[in-house]
Amino acid sequence: MSSQGRPSFAKRQKELARQERAREKNTERARRAEERKNKPEGEPGVDPDIAGVIPGPQPPLEDS
Repeated sequence: MSSQGRPSFAKRQKELARQERAREKNTERARRAEERKNKPEGEPGVDPDIAGVIPGPQPPLEDS
């Protein structure tokens, strides 16, 4: 029986690209986690999704 040859160059390049994408994703995850950690707290009891929304008819948008 013969042993397998060396992995192809393309396979090695593909694996290196996969590792690089994984590093970039981990860096981006860490950056977003840091942003969330440093994000200022909102007012207690106020839903940030609807903060500042005024009920009722809205003024018309002015065309620029």
